[in-house]
Amino acid sequence: MIRPLFLRAAARARRRVQFGRVGYRCVSGKRGFSSTGERRAEVELTVDGKKVSIEAGSALIQACEKAGVTIPRYCYHEKLLIAGNCRMCLVEVERAPKPVASCAWPVQPGMVVKTNSPITHKAREGVMEFLLANHPLDCPICDQGGECDLQDQSMRYGADRGRFHEIGGKRAVEDKNIGPLIKTSMNRCIHCTRCVRFANDIAGAPELGTTGRGNEMQIGTYLEKNLDSELSGNVIDLCPVGALTSKPYAFRARPWELQHTESIDVLDALGSNIRIDARGMEVMRILPRLNDDVNEEWINDKTRFACDGLRTQRLTTPLVRRDNKFHPVTWEQALTEIGNVFRTLSLQANEFKAIAGHLIEIESLVAMKDLANRLNSDNLALDQPNGNLPLAHGIDVRSNYLFNSKIYGIEEADAILLVATNPRHEAAVLNARIRKQFLRTDLQVALVGEEFDSTFAYNHLGNSLKDLKAALAGAFGKTLASAKRPMIILGSAAAEHPDARAIFETGWEERGGEKWEEWGGVQEGCGGFLFYGCYFEELSDDGTLLRGQEDGKSRYQLHDRKCGGGTGTYERCIKRLK
Repeated sequence: MIRPLFLRAAARARRRVQFGRVGYRCVSGKRGFSSTGERRAEVELTVDGKKVSIEAGSALIQACEKAGVTIPRYCYHEKLLIAGNCRMCLVEVERAPKPVASCAWPVQPGMVVKTNSPITHKAREGVMEFLLANHPLDCPICDQGGECDLQDQSMRYGADRGRFHEIGGKRAVEDKNIGPLIKTSMNRCIHCTRCVRFANDIAGAPELGTTGRGNEMQIGTYLEKNLDSELSGNVIDLCPVGALTSKPYAFRARPWELQHTESIDVLDALGSNIRIDARGMEVMRILPRLNDDVNEEWINDKTRFACDGLRTQRLTTPLVRRDNKFHPVTWEQALTEIGNVFRTLSLQANEFKAIAGHLIEIESLVAMKDLANRLNSDNLALDQPNGNLPLAHGIDVRSNYLFNSKIYGIEEADAILLVATNPRHEAAVLNARIRKQFLRTDLQVALVGEEFDSTFAYNHLGNSLKDLKAALAGAFGKTLASAKRPMIILGSAAAEHPDARAIFETGWEERGGEKWEEWGGVQEGCGGFLFYGCYFEELSDDGTLLRGQEDGKSRYQLHDRKCGGGTGTYERCIKRLK
């Protein structure tokens, strides 16, 4: 126990000496020591009479899943650290004195496992009996009903009656107020600690914890406060019972009433995989979809809870201004009105300007550009500061504005330079990947830009272009040069900065100019690969630049334009046009 503490202290001290007196900021950035080295040898064991070969050090539950056997569980989750709280995953192992917890038991050569024996059935019935002893009968009014692990597993693995009766009644726990997004009903909590482990290990916001022990154990924030994490909504999906549910979704629908549609998140440029649940024409909720290459199985709170805007703030009917008032009309009337305006103005070349918003799909952008071209105009712009100024090498070079590495490449990086970005707010899921790599390896992270409350330690090197050049020429530049898999991430603020061109060109020079044909992959003869990524606030920005939605003209100068059009533009755009 003492040795790991000394190792952690030595590692932190070594990093402080290396970074010197330059800014060193971190929120819950303590490193772990899990290995990511060479692949371990294979171990062969038998599960229900079937031979299985799996990597040494794997948990027994993983071997069972590889053999095609489903093991019930509450506390175990593939993306979280092992806790071994619920004991629902008990299996029988030959020569073991009693059933073992398969989630916490490492595989061993020659092990013989039985997952369907009478001993295993009896053990699971006993665990279910204890879990249900204090669980309230809230199923008819619980929002988790229909997709509750406790419901499903009690029907499949539990007994038909309980023998335990508490004279003083069932355990009662006061509900916690942890913010406007998550509703708590702590009487239903089964102490799996999934939420606690997620907050501490994945989100990097260690605000949830346990107090008390045994039957008196409670999960909460100790001091009543809102959860201060942009990933907090994921505990709703992780909770196997109805203890943590969505407040906006409370009592609004049942799972079997909803139609599921797979989609992609457009509220940030990461492109997280999501599932949209709708009842009729109304979007009820948004959930994450599993994709280990992009978002794993997490989404940020903005994505999860922004669906109310599709109901209460969505424009569904075209409006035409008459006598300084907007009047609803049909689409045919609206298009006729627009055509009449075009004919009246008799537009000449470049007298029409189109401005594209952030949340417009590529199909609409193509239509807008085609309309502008039909009107002999190439005045196209993005609805953002410097949105119509070309990047350092023009938009014909896709690497100027795309995140050129794979998202999961972050988990292979050994040095990262963040430029003009706050990944915790711009891309919370991307930030979680950086934190994961930081905790399990000796990842070096530096920032040129505004400081932020990070979930990992970083070396702050300054705020300006001058500081960026000094950083690349200094100690961290040597770190990038010596790293096997360095990464440079440019945030959306870099594209909006007055020195955007110089920032891009500085990063371009650091990555070696154009001497490599491919970017973001293994480079022959270089001993590794280098990443160079630009990150936008919304997914549509990438598609807009792909369509050439810029013209290099001055921003919003419409005094020489007879007509302007916008698609999906925000209020700030309209104000500036006025």
